[in-house]
Amino acid sequence: MLFCIYCLDKPGHEHIRAATRAEHLEYVAKLDGIIVGGPLLSDDGGRMIGSMLVVDLPDRAAAEALVAGDPYTAAGLFESVMIRPYKKVLP
Repeated sequence: MLFCIYCLDKPGHEHIRAATRAEHLEYVAKLDGIIVGGPLLSDDGGRMIGSMLVVDLPDRAAAEALVAGDPYTAAGLFESVMIRPYKKVLP
């Protein structure tokens, strides 16, 4: 099942994202089921303000486990995390 995982960083926590980014990238590189993912950007494109992933996983519990295991989560980066079932229509 496809899920969209949408995470917004806590304001003023750019230093946490920067300090944890390499560990986060190592973590996601080892995961199965990622369809697309990357950082969310500020309106001017100059700062990373969150993360978005579309993943193909067996169930919501697996999506929650993916988020729970992310170094960004352990570092307390995220202000909010939304996990929603997703239906790919295009292309």
